[in-house]
Amino acid sequence: MVADMDVDVDVLVVGAGAAGLALGVDLARRGVRALVVERADGLFPGSRGKGIQPRTLEVFDDLGVGDAIRAAGGPYPTRMLWRDGKRLGEQTMWDEAEAEEGSPYREPWMVAQWRTQEILYTRLTELGGKVAFGRELAGITQDAEGVTASLTTGAPVRARYAVAADGGRSTVRRLLGIRMAGETVDPTPVVVADVRITGLDRDHWHVFPPAEGDGILALCPLAGTEDFQLTAAMPEGGPGIDLSLEGLRAVIAARSHLEPSDVTEVGWASDFRPRAALADRFRVGRILLAGDAAHVHSPAGGQGLNTSVQDAYNLGWKLAAVLGSGAGESLLDTYEEERRPVAAGMLALSTRIHRGEARRGAATRQLGLGYRGSSLAVETRTGLPADALHAGDRAPDGTLAGLRLFDAYRGTHWTLLTVGDTAEAVLPGARTVRIPGYGAYGDGLFLIRPDGYIGWAGRTPEGLTAYAAGAGVGA
Repeated sequence: MVADMDVDVDVLVVGAGAAGLALGVDLARRGVRALVVERADGLFPGSRGKGIQPRTLEVFDDLGVGDAIRAAGGPYPTRMLWRDGKRLGEQTMWDEAEAEEGSPYREPWMVAQWRTQEILYTRLTELGGKVAFGRELAGITQDAEGVTASLTTGAPVRARYAVAADGGRSTVRRLLGIRMAGETVDPTPVVVADVRITGLDRDHWHVFPPAEGDGILALCPLAGTEDFQLTAAMPEGGPGIDLSLEGLRAVIAARSHLEPSDVTEVGWASDFRPRAALADRFRVGRILLAGDAAHVHSPAGGQGLNTSVQDAYNLGWKLAAVLGSGAGESLLDTYEEERRPVAAGMLALSTRIHRGEARRGAATRQLGLGYRGSSLAVETRTGLPADALHAGDRAPDGTLAGLRLFDAYRGTHWTLLTVGDTAEAVLPGARTVRIPGYGAYGDGLFLIRPDGYIGWAGRTPEGLTAYAAGAGVGA
């Protein structure tokens, strides 16, 4: 706890998970006074959301945690299938991706969720941000000027805006009366745990297909730790799930060649039923929903944590632009406009992967996600083929004339990129960059948003200034 926790702030973030911490980092680097409150006494202790997709690696680079994330993890291991104590053979986890200049990361990176959140928390505190642990939300109200949150301990917190990042069972969402529509992806209960095991190599993700009466068992070495993540499907209607050391030893011994004594420690354990659900709304007045509070995924395909972090990345610059008085409050409407369709698409993908109807391919990497249909995506060029780069698309990387584009985009600013023979323009509040012709873009002017997507594109500057004024460029 910090002595001035109860003073008014610009943004109150409820929940110190990946979404809440990423949003806290983005707001802190923009000079926005924000407070993250978390009902638990510390950070989440488990490995659950361990897959970091290539687009999220790009986001983390921009937030200043890319190096730490890469150092903390490693690539996904190949699956090794077992039967009766014998190795049946290897199985790749992801479809192979070809390297390309516009995408510095092509494969997912494995980092235990507790470590990802620890890295984000460290970055947040470096930037002067604050997390108040042991502060559970009891009530929340709003008026024309702001939001008042009452907590189970301490004085109420008054903020100009609030963001619910408090998980799938969000208290904020319930208090707002927002419906969460969804379905059970699989009625089978699943146990997930972090365990220490001897007798297995750490070069493979060990999978033990189900025998009669059992569910599948998987033991994945967690890069950067000494643990394995255990995932076990449990029989529907079977005996009560036992998450103790002895209980997990029994599951592992019954479904593999390992002895109970090979399981030496349990660090964290939980159980759940795979579910997919989407909130009807992502915004009610001055309160917005992000992460699992807005969408709940099956873990298949590694989309949940990534979609949550990218919610925060979309929302952070918009809150800062509105709070900086340079943008109208309607800018916040584009958060739901852009992120809810993305979340719906990722939910559908996760569900298909869970049911074996889709592979873990290009769509899971999230590099192709964009906002072409958004009111913030203004494309003034005509006659473009569908596969050409459009306003609303993610702005590709590349190195030209000694300049790496992602280095130019990194930070809290907008970037006005001039490509090829196009007449150069200047836009107050945006960094100006010029490069020679580059096939990934094609000649033209491109206004790159602070979150790395193309907001406006044209062959001449006509309409650029008006767009910039509405979008809060320079705010």
